[in-house]
This record gives sequence, structure tokens and C-alpha cells, in this order.
Amino acid sequence: MTGFKNIVATLYLKDGKAVKSPTDFTEFEDVYALCQLYNDSGIDKIIIFDLSTDDDEHEKNIHTIENINRNIDVKVCAGGNINRIEDVKKLLYAGCLQVIFNATKDSSLSLANEASERFGKDRILMSISNVDYIFKHQEEIEDTFHELLVLNIDIIDALENLTSTPYVVYMPDNGLDKICDVLKRETVRGIAGAFINDPANDIMDLKTTLSERGILVDNFTPDLKWEDLKLNSDGMVPVIVQDYKNEEVLMLAYMNEEAFNVTINSGRMTYWSRSRNELWTKGLTSGHLQYVKSLTADCDYDTILAKVSQVGAACHTGNRSCFFNNIVKKEFVEKNPLRVLETVYNDIVDRKNNPKEGSYTNELLDKGLDEILKKLGEESTEIVIAAKNSDKDDLKFEISDFMYNCMILMVEKNITWEEIANELAQR
Repeated sequence: MTGFKNIVATLYLKDGKAVKSPTDFTEFEDVYALCQLYNDSGIDKIIIFDLSTDDDEHEKNIHTIENINRNIDVKVCAGGNINRIEDVKKLLYAGCLQVIFNATKDSSLSLANEASERFGKDRILMSISNVDYIFKHQEEIEDTFHELLVLNIDIIDALENLTSTPYVVYMPDNGLDKICDVLKRETVRGIAGAFINDPANDIMDLKTTLSERGILVDNFTPDLKWEDLKLNSDGMVPVIVQDYKNEEVLMLAYMNEEAFNVTINSGRMTYWSRSRNELWTKGLTSGHLQYVKSLTADCDYDTILAKVSQVGAACHTGNRSCFFNNIVKKEFVEKNPLRVLETVYNDIVDRKNNPKEGSYTNELLDKGLDEILKKLGEESTEIVIAAKNSDKDDLKFEISDFMYNCMILMVEKNITWEEIANELAQR
């Protein structure tokens, strides 16, 4: 089997919060911060186990999973407390790429088969800890499941004799040699384990080491080398740093060859401090790290554009960006679609927080949800009429009216454009 080997984190949810294990319900401080760290630090996939014991807790955990998926880019698979096809649908609608079934539950195979036929085999996984189940259901498993999560590393030899279904294996931290041996197996798609879940462990460092040992993993392999870049008189290259989500320019710094190589190997932005004359990993002291999303050279190969996931503030002053001192500013009409939508949305938020007499927005907000929904119904009808009349200008006007009123509903329900964009991106 070809392709990258995955480094997989496992996360356990209890009452909507992350806990250390299925038997240790000690909570992590912030499940979203933990998942953001996984997202930025080299994890390829997150498998989430719902440890709920009733429907209310199950719904709470699904809500947490949905919020996790809204804020990260890494693939997420989830399972636990799946008793009906509706549970599968909820997890997929919550943004999960795949759903994982538990082989120890008697109802799992028939339900998984139904889910596989309805949503596609590539969306369905199974966790397993003994080969008896594989032996009894070999053909059905190969027809139903895209991948297995093997929870007992001792069964992998027997497993491979029974099925060619690829698998991720949960393994103890028993040394790099063992990890490499396992990852070199043809049907192994990746590894999971408590040592991978530990936020203190450096996943990019592990990936670099695995690459050096001939394991194909998804890490930074540069298309350009340092020698391809044109250096300034100090032997360095300026780096413009930009937020990868909203494209805000955050700062400017410089790299020498050492900083360039450390950045690529570690996945964290590292520069050369000209004032201190030393290597400088951004945020190592303050915690305001910059995780690399992309590095791009300009047309002359003498400047690097870095798109990063910024933790906290980029500027030493505490500002998000170093660029906040106005020199000149000319008023202009913003036409970037997302920024226009965000600006209008923010204006509606401001109207809600600071009501203005005579404001249409405040009048509609004051009348409440039913009136907002009634207005949306009226505007959607106007769109249909304008479209049937084939009047393009009229149609643009009615769509704009509808979107404005839809944004009033979004503000009323505390739904942001970022959440909508994330939802669309998953479709």
C-alpha cells in the first residue's frame, strides 16, 4: 500500500470535555486548545471517542465535536455510543470525515453495513482488539469498512493473515525501532498511542526522524533549498508573516540558513534575531508560537511569504499584528466579498449592542425571531419573483436584501461567517 503513514491522535470526550482516557476522567483544561495544537503540530488525523452513557451527554459530546471541526483543518473521525443510523448521520453532519464502530457491540456490524451502503464505505471504520471477530466476519468486514483501528498491537500478525483491510494500530511508546518496524508493514496506515496524544511530545520531530529512516510521512519537504534563495547583504532573507485564515499581515522578520532549516524541520517559525545575534523560535518564551502552514518565495527568490497559525499576539507590544501605526489612509470601497460580509455583519452586531433610534436593524431585532423569520420568507419570495422576471438588477437587489436579513438572523442566533465558511468548506 502506498501513501503517507499517518500519525493519529486519539481524544476521549466525557460530558462535552476532553479526558485523559476511557478509564481516567481527569479533564484537560481546554479541549479546543488541545485540538488546535494537534491541528498545528503535525498530527494527521484525530479519532474522537464519545464516552457518553445517555442521550443528553451524547448530544453534548456531538456539539463539542461539531465545534472542534469548525476550528481545525485536520481530518476527524468519531465513534462511541452509536446505536442507530441517526447517530452516524449526526457525526457526519458535525463535520467528521469518518465514523468508527466498536466491534465488541453486537449491533455494530449490521448498523455499519447500513451506514456503509448509505454514506459510502470510505466513511466507515471499526475499532477492534481481537482476531476472533475478524475470523467470523472476514468477508463482511472487507466489504463494509474502509479502515480498522487495532487496539491490541499483539494481534497484527494474525490480523494480516485474515484481511487486507488497512489499519491504524494503537501502540505503546516502546521505542523508535518498534514504531518504524510497524510503519513499514504494507497494510499499516498509521499509528496512534498515548505518547502521540501527549501535547508535550514533538510530532514534527518524530516525523523528521521517521523520514530519515525511510518512512513516508506528511511533513515539510521543501521544493526550494536555501541555496536557491537570493540573500541580502547580511546573508539573510526577509520573511513576511501572514495569518493563514484571514490573510492579515502579522510581522516581518529575517531568516538565515539555520533558521530556515529549523523552521522546516520543526514546523514552527524560527528566525535569526539581528539584535541578539541568535536563533529565535517565535513564541518559545511567550507561548505565542507560529505554526507553519506554507512558505512561498517571491518572483526574485529574495523574500519569503509565510502563512502561519498564530497563537496569541504576533507583536511584542501585545498587538495581534505589528502593523498598526497609520501613516496615510485613503478611504476606499471594500469589494473583497468575505470582508464586505464580515463588515456588514459587524455593523449589525454593533447595532444590536448599541441600538440606534430609527434603525431598521434594531426595529427587526426588537420584534424578535418570529418577525425576522417572517421577513426572510418575504425576501425569499421576492428573489423567486425577480428570477422569474429575468431582471438581473432586480435579482441582485433582492438577493442582497435577503442576505442582509439573513445576517440579522445570524447575529440573533450568534452564528458567524467563519462558521458558515467552515461548514461550506466541509461539503
